[in-house]
Amino acid sequence: MNLRTVCMVTITALLLAGCASPASRIADKQSVYDSYPPEVRSRIAAGQVDVGFTPEQAELALGKPTRKYSRTTAKGTSEVWAYTKTRPSFSFGVGGGFGIGSGGFGSVGIGTGTAGEDPEDKLRLVFEDGKITAVEQAVK
Repeated sequence: MNLRTVCMVTITALLLAGCASPASRIADKQSVYDSYPPEVRSRIAAGQVDVGFTPEQAELALGKPTRKYSRTTAKGTSEVWAYTKTRPSFSFGVGGGFGIGSGGFGSVGIGTGTAGEDPEDKLRLVFEDGKITAVEQAVK
């Protein structure tokens, strides 16, 4: 394979890996999804969650959270899943150099990540006793 082919295959694989949708997550867990009531299946398929959803249902609808943390209040400790505002980015770099006794060498790097991350979360899910008790969305 030439360098161009390797780069194109790598770029395509990285882009597809970041494009998981509710439909692809449902397909991976079809039997679990089919066991839910119609109202729950409908919301999951639309990429939505609601109070009373389990962590598994939330992950089917929204994917893995950006981060998880715990919150302690007078009522007790709850788990919070945060989904952060991000947009995809792509970078490409080429480097070269020369080492004494080792001949010339060069390198190519390809990467993906997030750019323009907003420190505010776009969505937070608060879990208590294994169920969502609050859905907190950022005001636009």
